[in-house]
Amino acid sequence: MNGGDEVAAAPAGPPQSLDWKFSQVFGERTAGEEVQEVDIISAIEFDKTGDHLATGDRGGRVVLFERTDTKDHGVPRRDLERMEYPIGRHPEFRYKTEFQSHEPEFDYLKSLEIEEKINKIRWCQTANGALFLLSTNDKTIKFWKVTSQETNLVARCRRVYAHAHDYHINSVSNNSDGETFISADDLRINLWNLEISNQSFNIVDVKPANMEDLTEVITSAEFHPTHCNTLAYSSSKGSIRVIDLRQSALCDSHAKLFEEPEAPGSRSFFTEIIASISDIKFARDGRYILSRDYMTLKLWDINMDSGPVATFQVHEYLRPKLCDLYENDSIFDKFECCLSGDGLRVATGSYSNLFRVFGCAPGSTEATTLEASKNPMRRQVQTPSRPSRSLSSITRVVRRELITGAENPGVDANGNAFDFTTKLLHLAWHPTENSIACAAANSLYMYYA
Repeated sequence: MNGGDEVAAAPAGPPQSLDWKFSQVFGERTAGEEVQEVDIISAIEFDKTGDHLATGDRGGRVVLFERTDTKDHGVPRRDLERMEYPIGRHPEFRYKTEFQSHEPEFDYLKSLEIEEKINKIRWCQTANGALFLLSTNDKTIKFWKVTSQETNLVARCRRVYAHAHDYHINSVSNNSDGETFISADDLRINLWNLEISNQSFNIVDVKPANMEDLTEVITSAEFHPTHCNTLAYSSSKGSIRVIDLRQSALCDSHAKLFEEPEAPGSRSFFTEIIASISDIKFARDGRYILSRDYMTLKLWDINMDSGPVATFQVHEYLRPKLCDLYENDSIFDKFECCLSGDGLRVATGSYSNLFRVFGCAPGSTEATTLEASKNPMRRQVQTPSRPSRSLSSITRVVRRELITGAENPGVDANGNAFDFTTKLLHLAWHPTENSIACAAANSLYMYYA
């Protein structure tokens, strides 16, 4: 070899599995303490900086938390990490304020009581030192301005966006243009201008002329993180449609359709129910979409419509129990999902207050089970299997299953009795760090790695 030749660096392997540690808990329950329905957390959202966190609950309240450890040695923590400066403290938040966002209402036309429960919270762009956010219940969206007055944060409702949805609102998503947002229900997606509360534009309508012909509903919708004319929405049939607002005023046709072909001979009574997507999230760069259905997480490349590039089994040991899950309505639970800011990992919740973290970098076998408690690794048994590769396509199907509980379907993968009543539906990943906030009933748990 010539003296001037350089030895080629070996290709970097997948990142190592993260070692998750408990950070904080807010609203921790004592043993045997009864949880009030109104206190159960129903929404969690970090703002774009990760310095603020909002939760909503079934009682219609929004609670704001503020990060307290972002400054160290006069340099922002994120810059210190970039410089590989040793940081001893873990991420810390403190309770800042709370306000009543929604009250129970009564729709006299439909003789229907509308719950105050917060379905979604979305942070908007900050301006002049003030924080802005959207919160919604089943029918009404509100725009809040949060300002600092002396030592307190004060929230004021700036606008109310009402009377635009006949069905329950399942999604709200801000546009990267900073001026508009969408709201979605079972059959329609509406486009709003933040400044105009009495007018919205219907951009997707899947309602058939005859409701008896209805075969699928909209389950989740989200704007692309940087392309202001692109949004995606998911359906109860397990498909994701990406649409371009420049194509037409009413986007009845989709630009791209993502769905997984059904395996021959695999259809059962539950096939369509468990295929329903409960949540979708764009990766930060907009290249990938993460979706959660009842049994799996799927990662989709928006440049490949042949199927998901990765599939992660969340709780495969529950498959023998689908009949029980159907009878107690658990099969209709709507679990959320999230991606890390660097796009290397994905996370979602399960039962018994467990949540899963999977590595999605090529070759990664990371598949971690954590419990929403002060000892998150208590139930950890990591048994990653080798990724199985499909010969018929370039789709990478990563089957990372824990030991199945088929022999004893009353236990989870680690031999613990599982509890359908304790479910971890809501969680969020910090936008720039490996830190996760998740809700177990009325308690907010935070972890870091």
